[in-house]
Amino acid sequence: CFFLTQGVVEFSLCLLFAKLVSYTFLYWLPLYISNVAHFDAKEAGDMSTLFDVGGIVGGIAAGLVSDYTGGRATTCCFMLIAAAPMLFLYNYIGQSSIGATVGMLLLCGGLVNGPYALITTAVSADLGTHESLRGNSRALSTVTAIIDGTGSVGAAVGPLLAGLISPTGWNNVFYMLISADLLACLFLTRLVYKEAQGWCRRSP
Repeated sequence: CFFLTQGVVEFSLCLLFAKLVSYTFLYWLPLYISNVAHFDAKEAGDMSTLFDVGGIVGGIAAGLVSDYTGGRATTCCFMLIAAAPMLFLYNYIGQSSIGATVGMLLLCGGLVNGPYALITTAVSADLGTHESLRGNSRALSTVTAIIDGTGSVGAAVGPLLAGLISPTGWNNVFYMLISADLLACLFLTRLVYKEAQGWCRRSP
């Protein structure tokens, strides 16, 4: 069974919450910048693209680090943990100046979208070619569909939740995003532990 393949359930649930955060930013960031930083619609839209630019760099960095260390789950977990305080800081100091806005958007984009990019590419390929699925030529596409399909639930729910919560204040939206990031990380703890055990066994 594909769901019994080690890591499929964990990474699927992690991606659900990671995409929740990413897609909430995708749909709501221009409005947030416009409301809080008082940019016009065009400037807010232009500024919000920096989040995706950061995501490109974050995805490349996540791939390089995970290839070097062999720790897919650990790389994702580290970036998700780092993203939580960065989201908090962005909400409180990110709009204090243009420089702060640019820097925080790039940083938050990298930390939020890095794990998302890694899970939908390298992790899905690793799990789809796992030795327990050897001989099943359709495993790669099925595992990828399971992981990305589960993540798409978060992509749909995130912007919806933001719409429901935003009337109570943008702070509450960011608390929701931070909670989702931490939950995404929580689902990877067992895999991080197994990766750490593997590193300890290999060390002299």
